[in-house]
Amino acid sequence: MDKIEIEGGISLTGEVSISGAKNAALPVMAASILSSGENLIYNVPRLRDISTFGKLLAYLGMGYHQENGEVILDSTNISSIEAPYDFVKTMRASVLVLGPLLARTGEAKVSLPGGCAIGARPINLHIMGLEKMGAEITLTEGYIHAKAKRLKGAVVYFDMPTVTGTENLMMAGTLADGETVLENAACEPEVVDLANALISMGANIRGAGTSIVRINGVSSLRPLDYRIIPDRIETGTFLAGAAITGGDVRINNCSTEHVEAIINKLRETGTVITFKGDTLHVKGPDKLVAEDIKTMPYPGFPTDMQAQFMALMTLAEGTSLITENIFENRFMHVAELRRMGADIRVEGSIAKVKGVKSLKGAPVMATDLRASASLVVAGLAAQGTTIIDRVYHIDRGYQGIEEKLKLLGAKIRRVKG
Repeated sequence: MDKIEIEGGISLTGEVSISGAKNAALPVMAASILSSGENLIYNVPRLRDISTFGKLLAYLGMGYHQENGEVILDSTNISSIEAPYDFVKTMRASVLVLGPLLARTGEAKVSLPGGCAIGARPINLHIMGLEKMGAEITLTEGYIHAKAKRLKGAVVYFDMPTVTGTENLMMAGTLADGETVLENAACEPEVVDLANALISMGANIRGAGTSIVRINGVSSLRPLDYRIIPDRIETGTFLAGAAITGGDVRINNCSTEHVEAIINKLRETGTVITFKGDTLHVKGPDKLVAEDIKTMPYPGFPTDMQAQFMALMTLAEGTSLITENIFENRFMHVAELRRMGADIRVEGSIAKVKGVKSLKGAPVMATDLRASASLVVAGLAAQGTTIIDRVYHIDRGYQGIEEKLKLLGAKIRRVKG
């Protein structure tokens, strides 16, 4: 099993470019199911999750090829309507094939999802929405089995905003009979990117990025020719890495409007951030100032940046309160940061972080994707050597993170296991 080894205490300097957003690329890849022909998707990151999803689409009968940031998906033939457990258990996003498979073929059989163990993430809202659209759904032996000759437009209200639920039902609605209205929909940029991709295929969608999304079904969609947005969480992670090391970094290929909440909080810590076009310039302060955060749905502070911000706060002057409002089990990185000398106390959904003078390198273990990123951020600033185990987590969401950090002067290497 691979490990990442970091010799900390070096200020990051230089330029780095952000890859395409995994959480945008996966639903857009799923959207290719809705068409018949060759789909071209650009700026797709080279990640384990992308490869896994591509193999799942190939299992469904589609042609799949990825090279140099481009994915080609031939959706001419769909020979299977089943997404088996062996694929879905490793990646929760596999459930995104449910809506488009049902819409195109009239049937879908999808294993209940897995992914990072950061709390219960039920898909009952997906099922509820599809049932309102006329699907007959049974749950048996760990699978969701859905049937519908043609889905019908319906009004679907989400009890809580759900990104994958919004995406699944938006895709399902593109080929439904009539208008589908999604109320209390998720507003994340990745949802908007999927809507834009679907519109480029000929879908009729209004309101993406707001709490009410309207989809008027059409009879067919053409294949994709679409470019994925930059990854806002990778952007935020490099911002945190520059800030914690007192670095001076230019981050290229950003969607700056997607990281406003992160930028605003980092500025409160004393970090200087300016931007021009799609480039951010970040200068870390001599001494970080403690700042509270509360994770919220977009446009609030993203839960996927909570762990990285906590790593930053371990070296801040003062005490910060980190409140996790999205997932109930997303403080698993706390124990590992404590191994490095962090002073953190958790009470329910709140972590109280008291800044220390320095962190010490130590052997630590990644527990999920963003927790692994937080350990990299902490290791960059720690005195001595940090060895991060189980880095297959980080490979799910960051393309060549150690290579990009090397470009910024970090002493970091992957140790093959």
